[in-house]
Amino acid sequence: MSEPWLALVEEWQVQWMLGLQVLLILLVAYVLQRLVARGLTRLSSRYPLPPELVIPVRGGIRWFIVGGALIMVLERFGVSATVLWTALSGFVAVAAIAFFAIWSVLSNLLCAVLILTVGPFRLGDVVEIVEAFDKPIVKGRVIDINLLYTTLEEVAEAGTGAIVQVPNSLFFQKAVRRWRGSDVQLYNRNPNEK
Repeated sequence: MSEPWLALVEEWQVQWMLGLQVLLILLVAYVLQRLVARGLTRLSSRYPLPPELVIPVRGGIRWFIVGGALIMVLERFGVSATVLWTALSGFVAVAAIAFFAIWSVLSNLLCAVLILTVGPFRLGDVVEIVEAFDKPIVKGRVIDINLLYTTLEEVAEAGTGAIVQVPNSLFFQKAVRRWRGSDVQLYNRNPNEK
């Protein structure tokens, strides 16, 4: 009866030691974080340090200690720090590439929200996007405002104009001239039309 009991104790001894090591790592990380926070509080009360400096430093040190403790705990469970670093750097690289790839779409979405909320122009207004030195890029009547682009009906001499879709971010990158819709006759209409 003692042999199965000894085998069970030996089997669970490894698990208990692992659990105690993890608890010890977490306890040391907690105490270290509290000591550093208390030291920063004392330092900021002794010297006139602005809270705008102390709070981010305290948060950064806290995350550094928690991250170190997490890596040590994962190493106790057999996960290599090299594997973690490789996975983290791969994830960050993919996220950066994805963010760069959709940057123009996000920029146009944000600019659409600004156009709709701030209202630099409305449907029916005539807008002209101007390059440096007063060189016009495009001019037309706003016929639609979309989340990605604004649709303009281009000004034409013959009374018909092309439909131009301008990315919303362009309205915030270039100078824009605007004429309110009721103030402008855009086309040379036939005198027989009403």
